[in-house]
Amino acid sequence: MRKILLGLLAVCALALTAPAQSGTVLLNAAGATFPAPIYSKWFDVYHTAHPNVQINYQAIGSGAGIRQVQAGTVDFGASDGPMTDDQLAQAKVKVLHFPTVLGAVVPTYNIPGVTASLNFTQKALAGIYLGEITKWNDPEIAKANPGVKLPSDDIVVVHRSDGSGTSYIWTDFLSKASDEWKNKVGKATSVNWPVGLGGKGNEGVSGLVKQTPDAIGYIELIYALQNNIDYGSVQNAAGKFLKADLAGVTAAAAAAAKEMPDDFRVSITNAPGAAAYPVSSFTWLLIPAKIDDAAKRDAIKAFLKWMMADGQNYNEGLSYAKLPKPVVAKEMKQIALVQ
Repeated sequence: MRKILLGLLAVCALALTAPAQSGTVLLNAAGATFPAPIYSKWFDVYHTAHPNVQINYQAIGSGAGIRQVQAGTVDFGASDGPMTDDQLAQAKVKVLHFPTVLGAVVPTYNIPGVTASLNFTQKALAGIYLGEITKWNDPEIAKANPGVKLPSDDIVVVHRSDGSGTSYIWTDFLSKASDEWKNKVGKATSVNWPVGLGGKGNEGVSGLVKQTPDAIGYIELIYALQNNIDYGSVQNAAGKFLKADLAGVTAAAAAAAKEMPDDFRVSITNAPGAAAYPVSSFTWLLIPAKIDDAAKRDAIKAFLKWMMADGQNYNEGLSYAKLPKPVVAKEMKQIALVQ
């Protein structure tokens, strides 16, 4: 009997210490909400093809994703804004940027009695978010929307309350559209907003806009499309008013693709060209350059290769633009830097 009990105890000990499935690699990641729909799709498809690799991703915002990869509490992070030099210096290990997809940020609004799709000049958007353009019938808005009867109501500005890559893209664009914005507020995942109400996530911003008459906010294109939310056109660097779509995002990336820096930290907001949508951006995975766990390192490198090849075929179905081929070729070489 004693031998049987000892044998059972030994089996239990093995069961407690052995992994749930032999050879399974579990990767934990966190960060940007902007690419969360495509990441969710990728991770599911990849797990189906590679059952031994499971990737758990928490869409908690770019700011939180950067902090977690700095602290080493996740296997990799994600951000819609590239890490700054200071942020990179604060990380426990060197962090590499890998562009994944291209997307856009759009202005959404709720003006009672106005059903038209509005045009926004760059000056108008900067002025609204600076708190200098306060009425919907302001001449700067009216001149871009001839024939639209705009009310004299006060504009209610809505922005993100959390650290957000969407905010980084928006404020990066505003910094190029307005020297005043650049000097007073600047670009970051979190800024000191001159005016407005804060909403957490795209859900919070769109919810506030929907329930607040005369409100304006900014959200990700994929979120607007999936939730059937109206959004306006934005004046680009060539003076054209464009409504965000995949063609406009791809055009915005064209110039950057030819001159992509070695670290992939590049901005494509307000890109040149009549066809370029001005509030476009790459989004990045933040990968540690040194990964001590060989199984995790190999799994991450294999996923990156798949993401740049087969994974890109899923982008357009979820309203993201594919990476330009020159960028993919450059990224493929960078995978070797992950040791």
